[in-house]
Amino acid sequence: MTIGFSSRAAASACVLCAAGVLALGPALYAAPAGADPGPAGGPHATAPRPTLLYRSGTQVRPRPGAPGVPAVSALSWLVADVGTGEVLAASNAHRKLPPASTLKTLFALTVLPVLPGGIRHQVSEAELTGIGAGSSLVGVAEGRSYRVSDLWHGVFLHSGNDAVRVLAALNGGWRATAARMEAKARSLGALDTRVVSPDGYDAPGQVSSAYDLAVFGRAGLRNPDFARYCATAEARFPGRHGGTYGIVNTNRLLSGTNGVARYPGLIGIKNGYTSNAGNTLVAAARRGDRTLVVTVLNPQAGGGFAVYEEARELLDWGFGAAGRVDPVGSLDALRARPRPGPEATPVAAAAVTVSDTVAAADDGPGWSEAAVVTGAAVLGGGSVALVLWLLGRRRSGS
Repeated sequence: MTIGFSSRAAASACVLCAAGVLALGPALYAAPAGADPGPAGGPHATAPRPTLLYRSGTQVRPRPGAPGVPAVSALSWLVADVGTGEVLAASNAHRKLPPASTLKTLFALTVLPVLPGGIRHQVSEAELTGIGAGSSLVGVAEGRSYRVSDLWHGVFLHSGNDAVRVLAALNGGWRATAARMEAKARSLGALDTRVVSPDGYDAPGQVSSAYDLAVFGRAGLRNPDFARYCATAEARFPGRHGGTYGIVNTNRLLSGTNGVARYPGLIGIKNGYTSNAGNTLVAAARRGDRTLVVTVLNPQAGGGFAVYEEARELLDWGFGAAGRVDPVGSLDALRARPRPGPEATPVAAAAVTVSDTVAAADDGPGWSEAAVVTGAAVLGGGSVALVLWLLGRRRSGS
């Protein structure tokens, strides 16, 4: 069967064909047959190596001459560069474990920004209700007035769960604070953490990971108040009946107490212990222009101070290995996701001009001009096919 065309239909088809050819021209010129554009970012760009942090066991990518990773007994550990976020080595980085008082790092990240240190508050009996048996206490007393900065010294230096209770009450309450802490963790890309008790006291279902705690420690160092509190070795705390008494930071790598030598260049961050969690530690140290953060969770050998000695070994290794290992992952878990390109246009709505298509493509990343005009050509071709099909149905009478 022969299909005839009216002059108007033929003109329309020719216009659409011309639009398609003109649109395809630049694309074909930009990408000649057989051309290999290479990887994104240029001919020498290489794709980032995949993370190893979800694998079990020790993960490291040594270059020639890199020192060997120390054999430590912790159930989970991680060493990372604070500046770049690169993880130099790790073992069971995302294993979910009880965090003990290292969870106070997340508590501080969440609450510090909303409670200025100069505020004074008189503590009520209700605010000290519910503290877990055997909790570490700094000595907060009912009816005594404290500055918020005093309470933060109690949190960071003496790991006082009584100070946490009062600060959480000022932040809207215990449950609200737990929910805000989880939201803060998610916003930082720390997805292993579940908060039940904001002070880190053992509670069913409460977990974190070496990865998440390193994220919290790194983020905390960017907050001047957090950085100052976590680096304070000694402070004075208000007494129950007036006056003050001295408190010493229980992070022994910082304070150098109980026979544990201070680590040169240590700048905090937080230690912890519970019967379920064992000994836990997030620590950061600076050497030259490099700052490292290390997390050590629940050493299985060496006694109660092994957490400090294993952290010491890992920090020493990290400073020696910097520049001689390739990262096994990153603490920057949240990156900007690329926005999707324009959605495919249905054939029924194919009457879109080239300028409309370019304008729509400008709203999404990664669309080259060649891709845009090629898309316009496809639309033009689709329109021609539609016209021919409609004319064929009309001539055949179907």
